[in-house]
Amino acid sequence: MTQFKRFSTIFLTALLAFFVGCAATPKQEGTGEYIDDTVLTTKVKAAVFNEPSLKSAEINVETFKGAVQLSGFVSSQTDINKAAEIAGSVSGVKSVKNDMRVK
Repeated sequence: MTQFKRFSTIFLTALLAFFVGCAATPKQEGTGEYIDDTVLTTKVKAAVFNEPSLKSAEINVETFKGAVQLSGFVSSQTDINKAAEIAGSVSGVKSVKNDMRVK
């Protein structure tokens, strides 16, 4: 019986460590959030790429907990506004931070 208690204690401790290790913190994403953000980044990149007036190769997209950050260089303020509008229209985007610059 003593060996069973030791095994149970070790197993429960390992299980607790696993769940705490995968939990999200304010500065770090959990595993599920990371996957969600990766999908969201892909959707935003696709939406920007499908806009013929934008040079999508010069627009970078990063996502953290649903907040999308756009960076890079475009040719006009109109392009900056258009890219932010497109990113904000993608489902799942909570906010858009626009750090793009005009060449």
